[in-house]
Order: sequence, then C-alpha cells, then structure tokens
Amino acid sequence: MPETYFIVSESQHNALIEAAYRHRGFDADEAREGAIVCADASRHGIRTHNGIKALHLDHLFGSGSKGCVPGAKIEEKPSKFEAAKIWNANRKLGQSTAYRAINEAIRLADKYGVGTVSVDNAFHYLWGGGYVMDAARRGYIAYTNCTAALAEVVPFGGKFPTLGTNPHSWGFPTTEAVGYPIVIDWATSVVAMGRVQQLAREGKSLPPDAAVDENGQVTTDPKKAKFLIPFGAHKGYGLALINEIVGGFIGGSLPTIRNRWEKTEGDKGTCCFFFQVIHPDAISGGAFAKGRSQQQNVKAVIQDVLGHGNEKCMLPGQLEAGWAKHSATAGGLLFTKAEIEAFNELATEAKLPLWDASAFKTYTV
Repeated sequence: MPETYFIVSESQHNALIEAAYRHRGFDADEAREGAIVCADASRHGIRTHNGIKALHLDHLFGSGSKGCVPGAKIEEKPSKFEAAKIWNANRKLGQSTAYRAINEAIRLADKYGVGTVSVDNAFHYLWGGGYVMDAARRGYIAYTNCTAALAEVVPFGGKFPTLGTNPHSWGFPTTEAVGYPIVIDWATSVVAMGRVQQLAREGKSLPPDAAVDENGQVTTDPKKAKFLIPFGAHKGYGLALINEIVGGFIGGSLPTIRNRWEKTEGDKGTCCFFFQVIHPDAISGGAFAKGRSQQQNVKAVIQDVLGHGNEKCMLPGQLEAGWAKHSATAGGLLFTKAEIEAFNELATEAKLPLWDASAFKTYTV
C-alpha cells in the first residue's frame, strides 16, 4: 500500500543529529560521524536504526547512563599481527568508533590483503550493514558483528533472555554485477528491538512468533513485547551465540549484565565489535571458467542463482538500493509523520527550532 513521506534534506537532518549529540557533550568529530551513519541508514530505508533510534539508545544506555563517554579516545592495544588491530574504545560513541574501524580495516586490506579490527569496551554501533555496504561500494568484501546493547533474546529451548539481538553483516562489491552491493545484514532475532519500537511508533503489529510478553506468552503487540525470539529456531540461536563467543575472545563479559550497570560491580558491561575486510585480489584463484574476469565470474554465479525460474527472487541489499534510489529521486531523506514528531523531541532537547511538517515536500512510495 502506498505511503507518503516527508522529504528532509540531508544537511538539515545532519545538523539536528549533530546538535543533539553536541548538546549531550560529544565532540564535533563524534557528532559529525554519528550523523553520517544515521543519514546513511535513513537514505537506505533502515527505519529501525536511524537517528531517532541512535539518540534513544544513547539516552537509555549511552551518555544518559554509563555505556558511552562523550569525547572518549580510542586506545590501540599491542597486537602480534600487523593486519590485526585491537582497540579499546573506552566507551566512545559506537558509530564514531565503527566508522573509524571499517576505514582502518580497509587500510589494512589494501596493504596485507585482509585486515581485522577487534574493539573492546565499545558502545553499540547501530546499523552494521551500513559499514560493510560502504566498504563494498569501495570494492572490498567486508564483515562485521557486534554484541547488542542488551540481552533480550531467549535462546532456543530456553525461557530467559541471555543473548543480544547480535547482528551479522556481510557486504560484497557487486555493483558491476548487479548495480549495487549485495549486503547480507540481519539481527539474529526474528526482528530487532528497533523494529519493535518502530512498529509501536507507527501503530502496527509484529509478525507472529517474534516476541513474548512479560509472562512469556507470544504477542504481536509491539507495546507488550518484552523479549525477543531467535529466527530459525536453533539456527538463529547459534548465530547469536557466535557474537557472544567472539565478544568473549575479544574481552566482553557476561551478556546478561551488559549495560545493566547495577549488576556490573567489579565486572564489565560494555559491547564488543569485530570487523574484517578482504581485498578481492587476496582470495582470487585466477582460474575462472571460460576466460571470465573475477567480476564477470561473480556476475555469472549470481545470474545462475537467479535463473531457472528464479528471476523474481530478490537479492540481499536490493531493498536498500531501491530506497537509496527513492531518496535520490526525492532529493532528501524520507520520514513519516511520527518520525518528524520524534525528531522534534530531539530539537526541543537541543534547543533548536521545531521542524514544520507542512513546510516539507512529500514523496509517495
């Protein structure tokens, strides 16, 4: 069903997000990088991890609590391996840290073929897909995962939430093959908590078997949703567990006390990130069939997958690429009426003029 959105220029959006972060004590670079990441999410239609979600998360668990320290400096720790960096983020703003980490991993991949950046004492970085998409757009294969801000997912067969929504994000440089980067990006729960919050804001229902209420009963009412359910039963559970174990190797502590500061005395309550970037040349065997180049070979593989009657199947990243086209056609970022109202709450906090919805042009999708 067609939906109408208000068109907000990226500069106006970024000015508000930067001002909101600055009002909370973040430095200019953090605020700018945070706004860039938020704008990228909105440009690609990621409503669950836009600027509203970012600042809400910061209020609940970041600078409004103990999870994030405005102006914190990243400390590089000793590493035995030139292509593997280890950082202590010192609770720096998550988007700012991740923005820098993906660029460092790209620099390492240019030099060594592959680069990794592992980050301890981090604050959640929001939309993981945006970082790997950026790397893929620049010609690299990229992966990231993080431990989510809270343990709010019940493991398969369990009854108490001991896992984060724990996303995995892969990006592939397939613009030459299909016109956009293929980005495989998902929370390991049926829906992310940001999606629950978005649906509650828009007055819509959850999909079935996505969440339970405070009594452990499955609910489709986002306002009653208390905990989340893994997608694919044991499969989603296993993928969520990967993030917790990787985080454990990096330095993360117990998932059930993460960002629950009343329980962290003598322990740690911060998130962990892992980034990996691979230069395509580093994995090229060179022996592609029929004399194809690497990119031609990738294109042939994708065409075969989407052939044989599968022509109407979508590729991961296709929806995001479609939203980016809508944003480009509209000449700005697209927001609902409820989102405009939420942005105005941020404007009030930052002591900025409110946005007048009637002053914005509209665009129907």
